[in-house]
Amino acid sequence: MATRRSAGILLYRELDEEVEVLLGHMGGPFWARKDTAAWSIPKGEYDADEEPQAAARREFREELGVPAPPGTLTALGDVRQSGGKVVTVWALAGDLDPDTVVPGTFELEWPRGSGTMRQFPELDRVAWFALADARDKLVKGQRVFLDRLAGVLAR
Repeated sequence: MATRRSAGILLYRELDEEVEVLLGHMGGPFWARKDTAAWSIPKGEYDADEEPQAAARREFREELGVPAPPGTLTALGDVRQSGGKVVTVWALAGDLDPDTVVPGTFELEWPRGSGTMRQFPELDRVAWFALADARDKLVKGQRVFLDRLAGVLAR
């Protein structure tokens, strides 16, 4: 079985000497009442024939409904999540107004076993967080990318 791969962009900005990152709260009924460890870097799966950076830019647009700001992507590396999926993330300096986001959607049978298919937003909220606050918001498997971003910015 091939390894599932996901690529994403961690958008960041520096305001008053504080670094902030853009995160999305995961949509759907499972995440609706959760806040801590319920946010994600905009990312998504890609096939082996797609270039990972191109996939990261495509997924950013699909999840947020707006393109990633122009700029150079800085590699933050890979992480293998507990389910086996390998997530690759790049940092990108830029700004984005969360009010402009029009998230993509996915379809899910809900309630489970009902036979009723419903659409839910991929991300139901998008917000900027200071690095320290982002650590509690972000799902545990992606927190290492915050450390890697801080390391890149400290150079």
